[in-house]
Amino acid sequence: MQGVIYVAQGAGYLDLAQRSARSLRALNPGHAIDLFTDLAPEPDLFDRVEAIPAGPTAKLASLPCSRFDRTLYLDCDTLCLAPLGDLFDVLERFELAVAHDVRRTWSLIREGTGERVPYAFPQMNCGVLLYRRSEAMATFLRDWQVTYLAAGSARDQPSFRDVLWRSDLRFYVLPPEFNLRRVTELDAWEPLDARPTILHSHRLLQHLRGAEVRLDDLAAILPEERRARAEEWRALGLPDPTLGGDVVAAFLAAEAKQGGFPL
Repeated sequence: MQGVIYVAQGAGYLDLAQRSARSLRALNPGHAIDLFTDLAPEPDLFDRVEAIPAGPTAKLASLPCSRFDRTLYLDCDTLCLAPLGDLFDVLERFELAVAHDVRRTWSLIREGTGERVPYAFPQMNCGVLLYRRSEAMATFLRDWQVTYLAAGSARDQPSFRDVLWRSDLRFYVLPPEFNLRRVTELDAWEPLDARPTILHSHRLLQHLRGAEVRLDDLAAILPEERRARAEEWRALGLPDPTLGGDVVAAFLAAEAKQGGFPL
């Protein structure tokens, strides 16, 4: 049995999970969708609603409790843009599938919990996780919880990366269309490159973090991300390489301005 789970703690995140689940249901009417929450959701949207188990975080505690043999976990700040297709079939060969984080030269995304890990094995973004029920996966989830607690960090990605590095778990790296964080990638993709499937953007929850404007869809998010990209280049005193010039030189200059890149 396969299905999707959300974990929503608090009214704001429940609202986002419901918005995401509606988008998923509209494009994938046959998929079961469960919710772990501390509040009562709108009726008839989720197939099953469970209380959040005790654990280090609501998410880490809930992941092992999925009733599905094959589970797709989605963060609340996601929207389904297209049918999932045969995504779950990846689990016929792998225990786990997850996408890379996009800001891979940022010091925050290079953080770990003690393992010496190559740059080429970056943090993964844990907001979209596809996993299969097995002893190996149960062991991985337990090790992730233990490592997360020992690290004392609020972010679960450094511990996830380090546990994955030392694990024998068979895993697959999802292409970015299944965890579309950098939506300005759409400006570069050609028609046959990819099919955007799962949008995962912090802009969907920016109103919970003090922003005056709430953004609810890709059409609203994309222009904001374009402006943010241009502002990041301006802040470094460098031209936006998407507007022309030597693209590689621009990125090397950006690394130099930010303290260089440790290889």
